[in-house]
Amino acid sequence: MTTKTYIPPTDSIQRQWHVIDAEGQRLGRLATEIATILRGKNKPTFTPHMDTGDFVVVVNAEKVVVTGRKSSMKLYRRHSGRPGGMKVETFDKLQARIPARILEQAVKGMLPKNSLGRKQFTKLKVYAGPEHPHQAQNPVIHAVNTIPGEAK
Repeated sequence: MTTKTYIPPTDSIQRQWHVIDAEGQRLGRLATEIATILRGKNKPTFTPHMDTGDFVVVVNAEKVVVTGRKSSMKLYRRHSGRPGGMKVETFDKLQARIPARILEQAVKGMLPKNSLGRKQFTKLKVYAGPEHPHQAQNPVIHAVNTIPGEAK
């Protein structure tokens, strides 16, 4: 008796669009929720080596929060590739300059580090404000779990 691994047919994968409001949400908890949807782990047809995930649109990325002193202590590094080309920026400064990049980097770190992860990352759309240009896709408003007993 051999059991076969279920592999969903590629033509039957239904991709939905989810809208997530990041206002007042914790960075890490929100990023794990987004990464789960992008990978398709919230579906019964999840297959680790296939892209079965949905599209995610995140609005109000500028209003995402971190706890404790992370806003002044958390560092974001980038390198130009040239000698001495490393730039270091705190969470506060990056949030004021490019708020979408904070959430993008957090989610990207939670995806697989291969071509599948890069393909899944292209389905993430992050916007700093409340507006987004994806109304034509009829997105579903996705409620992110909040911490019990905490006012939003």
